[in-house]
Amino acid sequence: MLLFTTAELRALLGTPISDERAQLAHDLTEDAILGEVGERVTTPPQRGIRAVALAVAARILTNPSGVRSEQAGGMLVSYADSQTGVILSEDERRRLKRAVGMAAGAGMLDIAPADPGPLTSAWGPM
Repeated sequence: MLLFTTAELRALLGTPISDERAQLAHDLTEDAILGEVGERVTTPPQRGIRAVALAVAARILTNPSGVRSEQAGGMLVSYADSQTGVILSEDERRRLKRAVGMAAGAGMLDIAPADPGPLTSAWGPM
């Protein structure tokens, strides 16, 4: 399944990347997304999935080891997104679940059985 194109990933990153690295980022992103929402992703993907997929792929390529900050001499650089590689954030999980129509959060919890069976009553037949 195609979540995003190599051209889209290159445009987002603003740097040249090889086809092999782009494909690896796509495959790892696809694996993480399918691991979260299963086979509910359609072809083409539902609205919202591409944005999450591109953000995850960009993170895989720009910060694969999850560095939070780097210092060289007097220069210190801190990264806003300090998650490692292929980990989905809570926000990304929520957005994916919403995109594929899954309930997200305790307010959306459905505890009813999938097949409730025939209706019965303690007072007699219905």
